[in-house]
Parts: sequence; structure tokens; C-alpha cells
Amino acid sequence: MNVRRLIPTTAVAGAVVLGLTALSACSTSDAADGGNGDKLKVTASFYPMQFLAEKIGGEHVAVTSLTKPGVEPHDLELTPRQIGSISESDYVLYLKGIQPAVDDAIKQSGVKNTVDAATLTTLENHGSEVSGHDHDHGDEGEGEHGHEGEEAHEEHSEGDGHNHGEEGGADPHIWLDPVKYAEVAKAVGKSLEKADPDHAADYKKNTDALVAELGELNTAYETGLKNPATRTFITTHSAFGYLAERYGLTQQGIAGIDPEAEPSPARIQEIHTIAEKEKATTVFFETLASDKTAKTLAKDTGLKTGVLDPLEGITEKSQGADYIEVMESNLAALQKALGAK
Repeated sequence: MNVRRLIPTTAVAGAVVLGLTALSACSTSDAADGGNGDKLKVTASFYPMQFLAEKIGGEHVAVTSLTKPGVEPHDLELTPRQIGSISESDYVLYLKGIQPAVDDAIKQSGVKNTVDAATLTTLENHGSEVSGHDHDHGDEGEGEHGHEGEEAHEEHSEGDGHNHGEEGGADPHIWLDPVKYAEVAKAVGKSLEKADPDHAADYKKNTDALVAELGELNTAYETGLKNPATRTFITTHSAFGYLAERYGLTQQGIAGIDPEAEPSPARIQEIHTIAEKEKATTVFFETLASDKTAKTLAKDTGLKTGVLDPLEGITEKSQGADYIEVMESNLAALQKALGAK
């Protein structure tokens, strides 16, 4: 996520060697033929990928997430055991650019059915200020971006680092836009059908049900945010660029890259000016990070604080039990902050 959070590649590479040599060399290339009647062993990198795998895979998959509840995904360090478990998987679902340690371990795992969600939709650059006023994507989520896993195009993989729209980088937070997330879900469903053809009909049925749920969520957002008093919201973590763009809102990130970074006095003044001009009411912080920055800024500018969850993990503090419920809570929080009727 930023320099202090990135895990040195050399350390990861060493751990990969340890993890792989600690295990007998098992062939994962043929493990996903579905012929042995066992559940498909699925490894998901973090919660948004875990949710997709569980909803689409249903009773036919055993999903393990590399990121435990309450762990900030960008801080994740993999144990040799976890690295070994990746190589034993039948199917791996991850999002390149969020977790460098995971990216490196998967690259060296040799798993045949490896799906990078970043290749299943179009990534965009988002800076600390993201406006949706000039973008009307309508129903473009139905577009032809659904590439299956290992055959996915590599065109989005360059510069997908988790840098929130810094120069040359793409924003990876695609799951916070229900339309893009549905696009990814469709492609994940197709890749699971190929990985485990014996249960293809169930994967298709589960995918259709999830896509319908995400469609209802998108409609709720469109309706709920149609007539806000202000379209600007302020956040400590610039994770909501796709959401802002989808629903015609403007995200103002305090520090952009690091949700716990102290904003400069100049940026505090800038946010204060923006808040007055745009009639913004609330500074949002996230569930898995400190609220110190948000409270400092709110105190300095006379704004309220609130929680807008980037859904990188579910804990007992989450405003909901799963992706759909937390996104509904996020909608309620945005409606309140933006004065949407």
C-alpha cells in the first residue's frame, strides 16, 4: 500500500522456497478434474475474493483465505505453511496489486487454475480526488470484459500496484463498484466451470444468483444516491474511486495512499475549503485502520466522522455479516453524509 507496508521481494522469495521445499511435490495441474469426488480446494487472497469463491462455489468448494479476519490485507506476511497451501490448491483467486507477498507466492506456486480478478474487468487510475460527474457508465458491466482465469488478458497487469492512482498506477478497488464486481463474478463463475466441469451447472446457477443480488445492490445505490444535497465525501482511504465514479459522486482522499497517514497542514486547509464549498459534512474512516486522522481532521474542520468500510475484511466491528450487508451499511452512511433523500 505504501513503502512501509510493502514486504521485501527477497523475503517473500525465500519464504516461497521454504514453503515449497517443505512439501512433497504434488501435481496441482490435474487436481481440479473433479473426478475424485472431493471438494475443490480454493485459496482466496482476501475477503472480496473469498466471498466470490464461497458464493459461486457453494457446496462444491472448500475455501481458505490467506488473510484472516481483522488483518489489514496490505500488511499480510505469508508463513511457509500458507505458501505451501497455495501450491496444494486446485484453484487460486486473487487480485494482483493489493498484496505483493501473495502475488509473488502465487507466481511461483505452479497452480494451473490461477485467476487474477484484476484481469477480469477494466482498471482505471484514481487520484485522491475522484469525480463521477463526467462518467456515465450505465450498464457497461454487461460488457465483454469477462475473460476466463488463465486465459485472461494481461493488458491490465502492468502497473496494478496498490497506489491508489499514483502516477502510472491503477486503482485495484474494483469490488466496491457492484457493477464491476458482478463483471468479475461472471468470469470467476466461468473459470470455475472449466476448473471443475462436473459441477458446472451449479456454478452457473450460483453465479446467476450472485449477479442478480449485485444488480439489486447497484439499483439500491442508484436510487439511494440520486438526489443528494452534496456529492462530495471525504475519506482517509482513497478506496472508493470506482464507487464515486459509478454513482456520480466525488471522493476527496485526505492522504490517499495510507489511511493512517497524518495529513499535512496544507491538505487539512484544502479539505476545509473543499468541505465549505461543496457542503461536505463527514470525514469517513475505515474499520481496519485507526480513526486518528479522521478525528483530527474533523476537529480541525468542524466536520462529523463516520465509517465507510472498504470491505477488505469482515470482523465483529463490521456493519454487516457479509459483502452485501456491509455495502448496504455503506449506502446508508453515504446517504446520511450526503443528505440524500
